[in-house]
Amino acid sequence: MRIPRKAEAADADPVEVRLAHASSWSVSSAKRFLDIISSLVALLLLSPFMLALALIVGFTSKGPIFFAQRRVGSHGKLFTIFKFRTMEVAPEQHSGSAITVQGDRRVTGAGAILRQFKLDELPQFYNVLSGDMSLVGPRPKLPHHEGMRMPFRPGLTGAATLAFRCEEQMLCSIPAQDLDKFYDRTVKPLKARLDSDYMENATLLTDIGILLSTATACSGLGRDPSLLELRQSA
Repeated sequence: MRIPRKAEAADADPVEVRLAHASSWSVSSAKRFLDIISSLVALLLLSPFMLALALIVGFTSKGPIFFAQRRVGSHGKLFTIFKFRTMEVAPEQHSGSAITVQGDRRVTGAGAILRQFKLDELPQFYNVLSGDMSLVGPRPKLPHHEGMRMPFRPGLTGAATLAFRCEEQMLCSIPAQDLDKFYDRTVKPLKARLDSDYMENATLLTDIGILLSTATACSGLGRDPSLLELRQSA
């Protein structure tokens, strides 16, 4: 995948995308009911597998099994998101951008596999069950990376999640000194635009389509677009 380097990093100012409206489905009680049932079933069925992953994380590197971080939820409310830890402890020793790219030395051996197949995200079914997240919606972001005012819950997966399935690979050709600026000026508004366009027209059927496409993408099937292709199609 090829994307422009410095030329892309300075061609636009950061943009905040505001939704004109949310689709009736995206804020409905029916969507919330589906989230509760689906996340509860997923946690029950996947609990043995998640226990095995927890043991792998705990035995292959030093540190806590889970990674917890404050993210932005519906209407700007902050909540704590949970993942399986995929990086070495003591990130304060790492200088430079906090954005992770392909080949980042902070990522553990087991963590690289978990991130490749998005298995590190499985604990977020708890976030869905608790009401902080939904199955489908914009990914919850750090407060300084949020580019969209959301009247709905962030999701396990969404339109931008699929489009940026290989984000770490997409960003690896950006010079380290330009990475944060490039993310703010290019990636953040593009993700917000993709999610905004989707959530304004979301239905039960489109959400099912997103979930099926996510399962296909996580299995390694299909082709992932480059960042340049995403910019041209936005």
